[in-house]
Amino acid sequence: MRRAGGHLQATGLPSILACAFALVPMLPLQAQAQAFPSKAIRLVTGSQAGGGTDITARAIQQAVAPLLGVPVIVDNRPGTAGMVANEFVSKQPADGHVLLIQPGSFVTISPQLNATPRWETLKHLVPVVQVSTYDLVLVAHPTVPARNVKELVAFARAKPGMISFASSGVGSNFQLAGELLKLEAKVDMLHVAYRGSPPAVLDLVAGRVDTMFVHVPTVKGHIDAGRLRALAMTGTQRNPLLPQVPTIAESGLKAYEISGIEGILAPAGTPREVVARLNSVVGGALATPEMKASWASKAIEFVPNTPEQFAAKLQLDYDRTTALIKAAGIRPER
Repeated sequence: MRRAGGHLQATGLPSILACAFALVPMLPLQAQAQAFPSKAIRLVTGSQAGGGTDITARAIQQAVAPLLGVPVIVDNRPGTAGMVANEFVSKQPADGHVLLIQPGSFVTISPQLNATPRWETLKHLVPVVQVSTYDLVLVAHPTVPARNVKELVAFARAKPGMISFASSGVGSNFQLAGELLKLEAKVDMLHVAYRGSPPAVLDLVAGRVDTMFVHVPTVKGHIDAGRLRALAMTGTQRNPLLPQVPTIAESGLKAYEISGIEGILAPAGTPREVVARLNSVVGGALATPEMKASWASKAIEFVPNTPEQFAAKLQLDYDRTTALIKAAGIRPER
C-alpha cells in the first residue's frame, strides 16, 4: 500500500486508482466489523465450572447477550493453569466470535511457567477489556492451630514445611500469594497445586490441605458455616464482605500486598473496530447500577478502561510477577 502510493502521481487518474487499491485490503475488515456479531459468541475460560472466573464469565454472559443480539456461550477449558484455553483461543479465527476470559495470572504468570518455550500473551492475543479487580482471602481449615497470620507464621516457623497451601495450579495468582507470604514472613510452607480452584477448595474443606489463598465468593459460604477460617485479606483494605478480617499488612507484614484481575482477550489480528465494539458493550454493561451491585456482592470491582490500558496493566503485572517468580524460585510445571 505504501509502495503503491510512493510510485504513483499525486493527482489525476493514477492517484484515484492508488486510493482505490489502497482501500481494497481494508474493505473486508470494515465489512467484518460492521457485520459483527454474525453468530453466537463463545467465551472461553481456563477456569473450571464454579471457579472464580467462571462465575464472572456467566454474569457477563447474561449481561451482554441481549446487547449484542446473539447468544453468548461459556466454554470451560481448564488445564495447565490456563494454557489450554489460551492456546485454543489464539488459534481461532480473529473475528471476535471466540473470546478468552481469564484471571490475569493465567495470561501473565502461567505462560512463563507452563509453556515451552515461553508463550508471549500480547503476541498471540489482543486485550479487549479488564472486567474486574479483586483481593484474595487467606483461609485455613479449622484444625490448623492459627486464628490469624501472626499465629500461622509462628506455627510455620516452628514446624518448617508442615503447613500446606493449595492453589489452582502452578503459575496461578493463588500460588504467588502463598509464595509472597513465604518470602515476606521467611517461612517454609508446602505448595500443593490442583487443576482448578474447586477441587482445591474441596480438599481444603475436607482437611487434606491446610490453607489457601482464594477469591472470597468461592469460600464465603464455607467461612460463614465455620468449615473454613478466614485469617487475612491480601489487599490494602479490608473486604466489605469480610469486614472483621484484617489485611496481611495489618497483621505485621507491612510490605505484603497482592491482588488479582480478570479480563477478556481476543485472538491476535482481531479488527480494531471489533475490539472497540466489544470493549464498549462489555464496559457499558458492567457500568450499569445492576452490574455494579452484582460485582460488589462478589467482592470485585470494575473500573472502565480501554484496550490499551488493559494491555499496559498486563505488561506491568508481567514485569512484577517475573521478579517474584525469580525471587521465590518457582519452577515451571512439566
